[in-house]
Amino acid sequence: MPELPEVETTRRGIEPYLINREVQTIEIRNSKMRWPVKETVRELIGQKMESVERRAKYILIQSNAGTLIL
Repeated sequence: MPELPEVETTRRGIEPYLINREVQTIEIRNSKMRWPVKETVRELIGQKMESVERRAKYILIQSNAGTLIL
């Protein structure tokens, strides 16, 4: 059984809705995470999402401007 199958299920579910779509807005609900969330994350607005991957319990959304970690 793969590690954290619910995260992989979520990744597979959202991937078709995100690939080649443009980031419209970003909402930061809690900027005090493990590392502080910087305002530079807003550089992702207007970028196309190229891939949706999983690393352990995190979902990684790749674009030319960087990676969004969920």
